[in-house]
Amino acid sequence: MSSMPIRGTGWMVMSVLSLALAMPGGDAFAQNRNRGSAPAGAPGQPAPPRSAREAAPFDLTGYWVSVVTEDWLERMTMPPKNFIGSLPVNDAARKAAASFDLAADKAAGQECRPHGAAANIRSPGRLHITWQNDDTLQIDFSAGTQTRTIPFKPAAPGAELTWQGQSVGSWNETVHLRQFAAPAKTGRPALRVITKQMKPGYLQKNGMPYSEQAVMTEFFDRFELNGTPWIVVTTQIDDPQYLREPLIWSTQFRKEPDGSKWRPTACGET
Repeated sequence: MSSMPIRGTGWMVMSVLSLALAMPGGDAFAQNRNRGSAPAGAPGQPAPPRSAREAAPFDLTGYWVSVVTEDWLERMTMPPKNFIGSLPVNDAARKAAASFDLAADKAAGQECRPHGAAANIRSPGRLHITWQNDDTLQIDFSAGTQTRTIPFKPAAPGAELTWQGQSVGSWNETVHLRQFAAPAKTGRPALRVITKQMKPGYLQKNGMPYSEQAVMTEFFDRFELNGTPWIVVTTQIDDPQYLREPLIWSTQFRKEPDGSKWRPTACGET
């Protein structure tokens, strides 16, 4: 097994481990997946396909607050210049970060570089997840006032690079990047999101870069801990320009009862 850096495994690991082992496997997922099935077609005709919302094995909608239990320096403050922590960056990334100039970024209108899709999930703040329509999830980030749309029906790739890139989602019944959980014989449900076409941005606020070649794969897991809903987002970033090997993060969010604490901040304010 390769020694890929695993970031974000603080105190939540043991809680998630015990919960992951208790989570239903493929049979329960199949039962949940069959709830709310679309009406059967005429005799001899296939049933119409269900929308992504109808097929969802769990509910991700609502307001969620990040719980920062690890990588506190990198996430809550401006890390010192050239600080890399456990990022598996190469020499090209170190060289790029050495020339980081926050004032120059602001002057060039590039304040949102720390809030691109590849890194904003690690920003302290809140998520607001809704269904834009039956086949498109929307995630609003309070940090940087960013919005990601996640269609479940792939669109033709666009030529334009954006901060949030171009994503496609799917409900998966698969074993994935849970290095801290015992492997399951059958998969557990998760939302998988693959994102490309991202503008170059920063993995950390101190200018540690990712490039437009970066590809991000995420798995969103939902579970309950002592009656409170949580989301764990497992992120893998592959970037042949700036990373020696895949970067893996695990990020936790706790559900809030409403949006009374929702206070978006502009790029450059966080």
